[in-house]
Amino acid sequence: MVDLSQYKKDFPILSRTVRGGNPLVYLDSGATSQKPEQVISAEGDFYRKHNAAVHRGAHLLAEEASAAYESARENVATFIGAKAAETIFTKSATESINAIAYSFGNSDSSSKFSIKAGDEIVVSEMEHHANLIPWQQLAKRTGAKLRWFEVTPEGRLDLSKLSDVINAKTKIVAITHQSNVLGSITPLKPITAAARAVGALIVLDACQSVPHFKVDVKELDVDFIMFSGHKMLGPTGVGILWGRETLLNEMSPFLFGGSMIDSVTMTEATWAQLPQKFEAGVPNMAQAVGLSAAVDYLNKVGMKNLHEHEIALTKQMLDGLSQIQGVNIIGPVEIKDRGGVVSFTIDGVHPHDVGQYLDQHGIAVRTGHHCAWPLMRKLNLVGTTRASFHLYNNADDVIKLLDSVSEVQAYFKVKI
Repeated sequence: MVDLSQYKKDFPILSRTVRGGNPLVYLDSGATSQKPEQVISAEGDFYRKHNAAVHRGAHLLAEEASAAYESARENVATFIGAKAAETIFTKSATESINAIAYSFGNSDSSSKFSIKAGDEIVVSEMEHHANLIPWQQLAKRTGAKLRWFEVTPEGRLDLSKLSDVINAKTKIVAITHQSNVLGSITPLKPITAAARAVGALIVLDACQSVPHFKVDVKELDVDFIMFSGHKMLGPTGVGILWGRETLLNEMSPFLFGGSMIDSVTMTEATWAQLPQKFEAGVPNMAQAVGLSAAVDYLNKVGMKNLHEHEIALTKQMLDGLSQIQGVNIIGPVEIKDRGGVVSFTIDGVHPHDVGQYLDQHGIAVRTGHHCAWPLMRKLNLVGTTRASFHLYNNADDVIKLLDSVSEVQAYFKVKI
């Protein structure tokens, strides 16, 4: 295993104790990651030293704020192999996905983004609600049909009917890069090849991938990706929408107001160039600066090192859970094409009860449906307990989790 132990000290919250005086074992990074001091300080220093509205003032603070904000954009763009002009700050990945869906739904009938009755939108059964409901609602508003890839019992996408699901009627393929429940990494190449063959646009939910392994938009062959700052050691309240420059130039804005205009009369307006065209209003400046600091931190650690570290922990956990009677791993049990997310159930114990028991031992996990109700229904589950890793976790964290899981059934007096 790659040794990343030197970095844990940078995360102030991990030094605290929680229930019963137990040290915090944080295994909920799939929901939100913890923040190193470098990120906390970068965001605070912006407010302390440079706070002003970007792109709007002629004074020194405004110049400094604008420079910091645009420098953050350049840094994030480089991190994903993109151009700065294609990299748009939003408040969240959820907003980014809704923004794309809104633009599709409000495009002129002559536009390539226009969606109408008879068109088809493709998703999958493993999508987070954020990459399902916007497309579901777009289909309802326009009369388009929503179609989806099913999930195999092993927790992988079933691509056996690829040519049927993606066909001449398909206009959009919106797919997750990695499942937030199953940990499965989507095999993109056959999906993107099928989409390109019929001229469909490809939207990739990269919330669970960009924070954990190297992602380069030039290599993905997709049209749009989105991810959240708060899952990659960065602040809350900032997300990224990346799109191909030619497509973003053709798309209609999804927010209107100050900063996104070129000229305005009382009856007409024209739009600013990218990326300002999609960033109406005073943006989340300090959060963008904090996200840039998170990118610097991840670059220092090395995404290859981070991924190898998480995969080693995931294997340790999968191996350990498989040895505990009455525990069921939900998702692939092999490590190939898998990320650092492990969901499981315990016979006879509700996931919420499992989570509360673990919490009494200082172990923070996620329980419930994980904003993926259709997947839970497909798997005939009320929910799962989910552990998810980041660079600050280690083998001892996994051992503590496994030890506590092995005690759950006895605590709740469940016969094995």
